Amino acid sequence: MIADEKTVTALLPMKAHSARVTSKNFRPIAGKPLFRWILDTMCAMDEIDRVVINTDARDILADNGLKDGDYDGKARIRDRKPEICGDFVSMNLVLADDVENTASDLYFMTHTTNPLLAPKTIRTMFDAFLGAEDADSLFTVNRHQTRFYTPEGAPINHDPNNLLRTQDLPPYLEENSVGYLFTADSFARTGARIGERPVLFETPRLESVDIDEVSDWFMAESLLMRVAAGESLPEED
Repeated sequence: MIADEKTVTALLPMKAHSARVTSKNFRPIAGKPLFRWILDTMCAMDEIDRVVINTDARDILADNGLKDGDYDGKARIRDRKPEICGDFVSMNLVLADDVENTASDLYFMTHTTNPLLAPKTIRTMFDAFLGAEDADSLFTVNRHQTRFYTPEGAPINHDPNNLLRTQDLPPYLEENSVGYLFTADSFARTGARIGERPVLFETPRLESVDIDEVSDWFMAESLLMRVAAGESLPEED
């Protein structure tokens, strides 16, 4: 439990099929299957009471050595209902099924494809959410201060005839899907993992690598090899 004794359930949805990187959730990377990186991280955290894995791949997980109740009972495998399986099903429908069937004060949702997310950052997310007055949710972002254009070539956030330094441009914040915090009440109001009054939480850039494309896999693998060798990722200023 976290400091004020709220129960925290981590939600780690995991499907068998992957459109762009074949079977990525279960492919070995830097010494173990991809899903093990974030699962090991969260199951080792005292602040997280359980990790719920909503999946259509129970047999594949078993082939990779994971069964319901592992990690001293922390890992809970839930079979995904057929009506919410498939590549075009909204993730909010999967989360709704978990929230309906798993009582908790707080829900922390992340993906297997964010293997570099560190316990320290997750704890800081909890602190930011619980310390924010009137917040009902939190989601993670990347900060960008660079020159953006529309596909037609029109400048979005700058004047090409009056070049400011990029660090002086107004920041744009990109939802990066690394982490979400919400309550059952917040989810009930919006039907989504982002509530009406969210905290936008900037995650460290190296921890924000999300494996979506093949190129992302190679970037994540190079970083995870360093972590597997006992190196720490450099902290940002």
